[in-house]
Amino acid sequence: MIQKEGQVRIPSGCAISGIINKKGKRFSGADIIKSIALMHERSNGLGGGFAAYGIYPKYKEHFALHIFFDCREARAKAEEYINIYFDVETAGIIPTDKTSNIKKSPCIWRYFAVPSHIKLEEARMAEPELTHEEYVTRHVIHMNSEAFPGAYIFSSGKNMGAFKAVGYPEDVGEFYRLEDYKGYLWTAHGRFPTNTPGWWGGAHPFTLLDWSIVHNGEISSYDANRRYVEMFGYDCALQTDTEVITYLFDLLVRKHGLTLEAAADVIAAPMWKAIENMPEEKREYYTALRSVYSSALVNGPFSIILGFDGGLMALNDRLKLRSLIAAEKDDTLYLASEESAIRRIAPELDSLWPVEGGKPVIVRVEGE
Repeated sequence: MIQKEGQVRIPSGCAISGIINKKGKRFSGADIIKSIALMHERSNGLGGGFAAYGIYPKYKEHFALHIFFDCREARAKAEEYINIYFDVETAGIIPTDKTSNIKKSPCIWRYFAVPSHIKLEEARMAEPELTHEEYVTRHVIHMNSEAFPGAYIFSSGKNMGAFKAVGYPEDVGEFYRLEDYKGYLWTAHGRFPTNTPGWWGGAHPFTLLDWSIVHNGEISSYDANRRYVEMFGYDCALQTDTEVITYLFDLLVRKHGLTLEAAADVIAAPMWKAIENMPEEKREYYTALRSVYSSALVNGPFSIILGFDGGLMALNDRLKLRSLIAAEKDDTLYLASEESAIRRIAPELDSLWPVEGGKPVIVRVEGE
């Protein structure tokens, strides 16, 4: 039978979802699993994942290192390195449940740690302004390089964590028992890889420190973006274009001191023709950003949700080539690729709107 347009649903790749309570009230991962599960057809089982903030209040001053290990030897070598450069408060296997669709997994551990006082002071003799965050960043990037085959740090923030795997997102949520965690912010991703392989490290979200990114789309400017961030010491080694967006935000905001709004204006900058027709002050602002950060402009269709300590940002490419819907109910903001994924968990809403192309939606927890 010939199927006509409208009789068959053709999803536009990948699914993303996010929930944040603006008063910082923590809630379980059950709702985010329900939201992303409704968009099952946008994934193909080759990657799913979640990021959660506020889940480790007991260790909120420690960096939570979530690590995949392929074997005991890889863990032994990585732990030897970690114990030299970090002071570990506690460590252990991340609890998981075997599911019908995720039966084989790497060994998954987490370490609550801070930079070694001795090693940090030694490093500061040559670089007095070295921060804890920069220290951790450098060691995470080093460990994820070829120096430690079989070990991969997939989360390294404070009071937050990423949980990801090869599988459909609802299976990943069940696998990691996310209903047992409580956080004030959750993001989720269902992957439909097109140009890159499906593997545990390549699933979303991608993280560095407190930053996390879930992304629907394709980055056609990846090579230019990758070469740019690698000039500042980042290493894009995870076989996917999304990874570079995380590093761009870390570079622009943490290292260069831009606001989130300005970083969004760099990554999803207006066309030159649009800039030329702006009032003088705005024209000078966007001209400066595009001139200084030309290699940080992200081209291609994308919708992203950026999680960070105390808030999130939703952003579409300037032409809005991927769907992203926002909604509010009381003190909670919802984001999803489809309205139905929001109404699945919040049927009655106070407001609902599409995220505009190139215009970020930024929400911070009150008091942050």
